[in-house]
Amino acid sequence: MKIINRKATYDYTIIDRFEAGIHLLGSEVKSLKAGHASLEGAFVRIIGSEAYLVNAQIFPYIYARPEGYDPKRTRKLLLHKKELVSLKSKLEGANLTLVPLSWYTTGPLVKLEVGLAHGKKQYEKREAKKREDMKRELEVEYRGKVK
Repeated sequence: MKIINRKATYDYTIIDRFEAGIHLLGSEVKSLKAGHASLEGAFVRIIGSEAYLVNAQIFPYIYARPEGYDPKRTRKLLLHKKELVSLKSKLEGANLTLVPLSWYTTGPLVKLEVGLAHGKKQYEKREAKKREDMKRELEVEYRGKVK
């Protein structure tokens, strides 16, 4: 199951992508595999020498006990020390941010794809939307004519 953050590519220009493990509870893994999660409004923050996923929502698993479960709790990302040091230096050097792009499973493991991103301005978003509309119009116009 793959859960994608569609808003991230609209709001940010993705410079670099990398994979990270994530520390989850058993019921959260089952809920993720069922597709009951959202990355809308989530971001990654590096605190000290550890990375955390903040504001990501994993809805409660149907068959688990709901007592004391916070769907938007902060979750620790599992990265190598070298990756954390390089990310921290890149973030300090430029006006960049870490954005979660998608959750997916590789066998029994759940991975998070994180992107090093630069925020888009409002006029850049409008230009991208205009290009997509023009491309769609051309595809419709030449749909049956080109073989």
